[in-house]
Amino acid sequence: MTEVNSQPPMETDPDQCLWGMFTHLSALSGFIIPFGNLIGPFLVWQIKKNTMPFVEDQGKEALNFQITVTIAAIIAWVLMFLLIGFVLLPLVGLAALVFIILAGLKANSGEAYRYPFALRLIS
Repeated sequence: MTEVNSQPPMETDPDQCLWGMFTHLSALSGFIIPFGNLIGPFLVWQIKKNTMPFVEDQGKEALNFQITVTIAAIIAWVLMFLLIGFVLLPLVGLAALVFIILAGLKANSGEAYRYPFALRLIS
């Protein structure tokens, strides 16, 4: 039986690691600008995807996670009418913040980060 390597590849080029980190951290703009969490990773991914394979991979991952977060935030906002959304919305924001920072740190160290709970809509 052959073992399947579940670990994503490592990147050694410092420029690609830096841009991979920017791809993830650009989603933090969503805490200031409406839908900035989608626009930031999308722009970095589109600008660098043809020249940096690591950024192409991490851009798709960041964008998939931010789409998931946006869907979860919309659902939590709707659920505010049932009062449960007042608890869920801050939890979604806190979880997104933690995972974004973790992904940025991992990408900066050259690890291809995979978000848990992310819908893989863009492949």
